Amino acid sequence: MSGAEALKSSSKDPVIAVRGLEMSYGSFVLMRDLNFTINRGDIFIIMGGSGCGKSTLLKHLVGLKQPAKGQILYDGVSYWEAEPEEQEWLKRRFGILFQSGALWSSMTLAENVAMPLEQYTSLTPGQIRELVSFKLALVGLGGFEEFYPSEISGGMKKRAGLARAMALDPDLL
Repeated sequence: MSGAEALKSSSKDPVIAVRGLEMSYGSFVLMRDLNFTINRGDIFIIMGGSGCGKSTLLKHLVGLKQPAKGQILYDGVSYWEAEPEEQEWLKRRFGILFQSGALWSSMTLAENVAMPLEQYTSLTPGQIRELVSFKLALVGLGGFEEFYPSEISGGMKKRAGLARAMALDPDLL
């Protein structure tokens, strides 16, 4: 298969399918009958004004909030109907970059990026150090491993958060 064929076939490969989603807070319905598909390789943007439900939608998409109605399917699997082990596996497929970077202030950048690797893999400490250095270098922070979040700029914190979000090589970022 050529690169173009691979790209073409992957663009029709749904990673997330949202069907009839309703999101609500108590009796207040935020969104109703939301339907969309995110295919492998897509860049998907959620835009809207303050308070319109962007963060709530993301919480639903990553399994932090259960829909009032409808389904969210990940490669055809419903998170809320899956067994606990499968739910855990599905959660690991997401890398989340928080608006503030959400770094732990008492930990170095290397320790922040290493945290998901230590919790969710069986890599050795040496392998984790190597991967952490690679991810930090990937976002332009090579050499900043031992810095604390308070010692770097806001933009650098954002990039360190991105390195942590990419630590487990998620399918979705």
